[in-house]
Amino acid sequence: MTDTTTSDPETSERQTAFRRGSGREVDERALDRLDTWWRTANYLSVGQIYLLDNPLLRRPLRREDVKPRLLGHWGTTPGLNFVYAHLNRAIGERDLDTVFVTGPGHGGPGMVANAYLDGTYSEVYPGITRDEDGIRKLFRQFSFPGGIPSHAAPETPGSFHEGGELGYALSHAYGAAFDNPDLLVAAVVGDGEAETGPLATSWHSNKFIDPLHDGVVLPILHLNGYKIANPTVLARIPEEELLDLMRGYGHTPYVVSGGFDGEDPRAVHRRMAETLDAVLDQIADIKAAAAAGTLRERPAWPMIIMRTPKGWTCPREIDGKPAEGNWRAHQVPLASARDTDEHLHVLEGWLRSYRPEELFDDRGAPVPLATALAPEGDCRMSANPVANGGLLKRDLVLPDFRDHAVEVPTNGGSVSESTRVLGGWLAEVVRRNPTNFRIFGPDETASNRLGAVLDVTDKQWDAEIVPSDEHLARAGRVMEMLSEHQCQGWLEGYLLTGRHGVFTSYEAFIHIVDSMLNQHAKWLKVSKTIPWRRPVASLNYLLSSHVWRQDHNGLSHQDPGFIDHVVNKKPDVVRVYLPFDANTLLSTYDHCLRSVDYVNVVVAGKQPTFNWLGMDEAIAHMTRGLGIFAWAGNEAPGEEPDVVMACAGDVPTLETLAAVSILREEVPELRVRVVNVVDLMRLVSEGEHPHGLSDAEFDAVFTTDKPIVFAYHGYPWLIHRLAYRRHGHPNLHVRGYTEEGTTTTPFDMVMLNDMDRYHLVIDVLDRVPGLGSRFAGLRQRMQDKRVTARAYTREHGEDIPEVADWTWTGRDAAGTAHEADAVRSANVGTALSPSATTGGDNE
Repeated sequence: MTDTTTSDPETSERQTAFRRGSGREVDERALDRLDTWWRTANYLSVGQIYLLDNPLLRRPLRREDVKPRLLGHWGTTPGLNFVYAHLNRAIGERDLDTVFVTGPGHGGPGMVANAYLDGTYSEVYPGITRDEDGIRKLFRQFSFPGGIPSHAAPETPGSFHEGGELGYALSHAYGAAFDNPDLLVAAVVGDGEAETGPLATSWHSNKFIDPLHDGVVLPILHLNGYKIANPTVLARIPEEELLDLMRGYGHTPYVVSGGFDGEDPRAVHRRMAETLDAVLDQIADIKAAAAAGTLRERPAWPMIIMRTPKGWTCPREIDGKPAEGNWRAHQVPLASARDTDEHLHVLEGWLRSYRPEELFDDRGAPVPLATALAPEGDCRMSANPVANGGLLKRDLVLPDFRDHAVEVPTNGGSVSESTRVLGGWLAEVVRRNPTNFRIFGPDETASNRLGAVLDVTDKQWDAEIVPSDEHLARAGRVMEMLSEHQCQGWLEGYLLTGRHGVFTSYEAFIHIVDSMLNQHAKWLKVSKTIPWRRPVASLNYLLSSHVWRQDHNGLSHQDPGFIDHVVNKKPDVVRVYLPFDANTLLSTYDHCLRSVDYVNVVVAGKQPTFNWLGMDEAIAHMTRGLGIFAWAGNEAPGEEPDVVMACAGDVPTLETLAAVSILREEVPELRVRVVNVVDLMRLVSEGEHPHGLSDAEFDAVFTTDKPIVFAYHGYPWLIHRLAYRRHGHPNLHVRGYTEEGTTTTPFDMVMLNDMDRYHLVIDVLDRVPGLGSRFAGLRQRMQDKRVTARAYTREHGEDIPEVADWTWTGRDAAGTAHEADAVRSANVGTALSPSATTGGDNE
């Protein structure tokens, strides 16, 4: 199909913002501006790493002028400053809308220096004035207690890429380019970073970019030869091999090399300027062809390979050993500048080599030539609103999720595949938000039952398409690549530049992005404290194909531990939801897509299961976050229960209600309260999480002295960790996943982990005083049923009819029996059989 949500019937009339250059040669005036900006940025960068005082060397340097702890990374910084200067020239001459992604994010002093030079830094931090005192403060704050980090970070104007972790520069860059047709994203890739798996894979992102409706990513592979203490692979292979590699990735590579053996930097500036002009002309031609409708094949987008010395412009030798062009320049080449006169003298010579007297006036402000390349206003890369995406974010136009509600004639009286129902709603979200909402996932959109979105959009794909392909098109709202790293990186770049999205994945494999989640959560935490940063849309996960319904794929696909990882993050950032049926999932996801500055983790099953709540009940329950299922328990008004049966997650809810039905029949005098938790953070104490219940509320629901048997979706010890401060915690007994799994049936999976209905009944008999000896026969029957159920699976390959055909039967207040007659084995028995869980699974 054609993606009508993004197609443009007037393609040939669309004007591109990219245009060819004037064709004039790079003159001496331009070289003066480039070199002066570069020298000034280098001086400001070295000063940040080393100087506590005497920022402009108005007097000879003294030991007390040097910071007592020298922290930072010099090696990559001069190359970043070099690229930044040249992009400024291009922006000014071509009126380009450009943002800068710093793959070697530890080159933080360079990004701060450039933001200071173009004026943005003083605008967002008025205390850092454009004079000598301001430069002193600029230097002092860097990597200093109470100051700023040494990496590109939320505090850095123009940055939306956390510099604390390597590997995601291109992923973030492409995420920023999606749906930004007039944007140039210049992404510097460090040659150390290029050795990471995510970065190596991200070169393939050029097969997912739409030349018409998306922006342009310009990768700049910065080869300076070394990591912390070792050479880099791409710097040590023959150049032709490297060029072939980049061509193989589908790029047109351009090479700029220079700065070695004392070469005049102006010559390197000229080569870089000429190369960048050629690159931007090629980009303009591609965009013009796309706009005219004459682009028939995937373009070989240009990229630049820039080879310069490590630590370019630092001393050639220090202590008789090579520094510039060597791994020793990676961090702080003069580690003893405060401790030895020799190093102090070398540092002063290094700083004076930039001729600061030419770069700053008497007040300490940068001279006009030093700032002449700065674009104006929002055209400055440090001030571009795209890099502060909350400034551009538009609220989603969300359809009323109530219109997608499933009918629930009685509690448990119908069956749905929850994520399939959600997919119908998400399809309408896609339809109503054709330029600022995308769904990302590693080849699992259909597998996770979200296929309805493919009725309104295609999967974006700019590689070869053959006639038998389905739902592939140059433009689409669904982004699938079998790399969780790329999907998360694309989505992060998309969110941080002002848009919205969802990341759907199998639960077990979302662990692949654990460290990426760390960085994004930390970014959000810090951003909340920075006044000029504006809120961005939340990072929304939808984890399906979860642990309890991966019985067919076996132990390798069974791991609910991502939740444990997430709850380690700051409580004002993370949220975890476990909706247990279709209506609760709809209500939950509507909430998530409206939220900002959170990481929302939603775990929901894709297999057919009971619908327990009508929509009004589901909304109320989701709003509360947890609540009592009065219809399921049998406690009388005004009386306390004998036991609390708690649950969180769809399968734990099913098993808990099945256990309750057994107890109500076998032990009718037992007063049972059923509590369901959909918002996991409600269990946390009020002062430890914004969603935490007060002790009074928690005690009212769970009691302070009654046994609590809790069936939980994930690892059981997490519930203890969340509720350990609660008064009733000594009475809490949790069943969950205990790393027992295999290829088996759904019910055998819960039995392997002792979370099945029969074992939950045993737990109640063991923990409610007085029941153990009175109901020893019932306990034994429950044990026997487990043995029988397991034996049946081994003989027949499916679960016993008693489980497969089970339906909820409750009793109302008058004691009248009612059954969910609409649900019989034809629905649920088949739905929960092993064969029903295999279709569409791609991993």
